[in-house]
Formats: sequence, C-alpha cells, structure tokens
Amino acid sequence: MQDKPSFVLRTKKDASMRRVIELVKDNRADACVSAGNTGALFALASFILRTLPGINRPALITSLPTQASHPVWLLDLGANVSHDAETLFQNAVMGSVLVQHLTDIAKPSIALLNVGEENNKGNAQVKLANDLIAKTKSLNYIGYVEGTDIFTGKADVIVTDGFTGNVALKTSEGIAKFLLNEIQRTAQSSWLHKVFSVIALPVFRRLLKKMKADQYNGASLIGLQGIVIKSHGNASANAVFHAIEQAIHEVEQQVPTKIKTTIENILLE
Repeated sequence: MQDKPSFVLRTKKDASMRRVIELVKDNRADACVSAGNTGALFALASFILRTLPGINRPALITSLPTQASHPVWLLDLGANVSHDAETLFQNAVMGSVLVQHLTDIAKPSIALLNVGEENNKGNAQVKLANDLIAKTKSLNYIGYVEGTDIFTGKADVIVTDGFTGNVALKTSEGIAKFLLNEIQRTAQSSWLHKVFSVIALPVFRRLLKKMKADQYNGASLIGLQGIVIKSHGNASANAVFHAIEQAIHEVEQQVPTKIKTTIENILLE
C-alpha cells in the first residue's frame, strides 16, 4: 500500500468497470469506488479479484442509523440472493472484522436476523448458522433479532441473506421517504399545522440529519482480495465523498488482509 491510499472512482457513465477493477488487482490502485450497475460490479469484481481463501462468496455491507449513538452494519444487501449456513457464518466473521477495524468497537456484537428471537424459529439454514456462529468463541454473538430490532442499536452487525437484506434496506428507505413526505404535506394542510411545523422545525432538522442518506452512502463488497465500494447511482457529491472516505478507511486498516487472517484463525479453533 502507498503512503496515501489511491483509488479509482468510476461513475455510472464510465464503461470501463473491468479496467478499473483490474487496476486494483494489479496493485496500481488500492481501492475502487463505483456508482455503476451493482450486478455487473459484483460479477466482475468476483471474477477478477477472486474471493479470499475460506470465503465462499463476497457480501455487500453498509451502515444504517439507529436510535443508539452508533450505527448498525447490515449484510448481505443483495450480492447473493440465497445463502447457506456456512455463508451466513462467514458473513458474521467478515462483518465483525470490518466493524472492529472501522470503528472504535473492540468486539462488535453480532446478531442473526430471524422471524423471531426464540430458538425454535427460522428455517434450517438460519438455525444451522446460529449454531456455527454461537460456537465460535472469537465472535461476540448475541443471538437472533427481528426486523423491528434493526434500527434500535441492539446489535452492531446484523447478518442475513441477500434477498432479505435488500428488502429490509429498500423498505427502510421507502419508509423514510414516506415520513418526510407526510411531514411536508401535513405542514401545508392548515395554518395550525404550519405553526406547529415551525415550532417543531429544530426536531425535524435533527431527524433529517440523522436519516440523511448521504452520510451512509458506500456499501462495501467484502470477502474479495481487494477493496471495492458500491456508491448509489444517483448519489450527490457529498454522498460520493463519504463512499471515498469508506474506501480510504478500509485501505488504511487493510481490511481484506485482516478478514483473511481472522478466517484462518477461526478455522484452526
């Protein structure tokens, strides 16, 4: 790695996604930040960079705001639609390593998203993944959580399959837009509501700042032998800046190397 991390920024208008990822593979760039098609990015990055030893599939992970003072990191967000138990377990390891080295949390709490918190809930793969994660002493596993727990701050990392994770992410984005539209519509419905909106404006502003998507832009495609960050296709300049910051932090912390080392250590347990 160079003294100052280098990266290649690829916009959705750039047709050279393959070339950009090859620069990372050839060590001519430390990371790639792309706002291009997610499926194409995943396919090319997986083919060119390859997964780390011990990792079956890469996963998309991003941070989301919570009621607590810290965000929650959710994976997988759609890189793979279905996951077996082993892949869910590997995602728990990768999520733990990423959060440990990108935040000040020494031992991130890990949870598995399920239809209930009881041990008898969930399908066979989720139950088997629960057993695999629970018996790994190096992971701070707290068990199952439900969808209502995602934004409470109950866990630092929440693991799920790509289908469920993508639906949860898109649903939360839709609810946020709905609430903001309702606030704006209600404020214009009567003079009383207008007065109320002025009084409540400081609260709304704090809420908007916390929910602002820009500061959570940049999903990491982890599990590869290189650093790739997916930015929203319609991201603002400020949002792209946050995605670049994410890439720089991962380069500085050598996240792929640390995931590789952690996986190797766990396999020896």
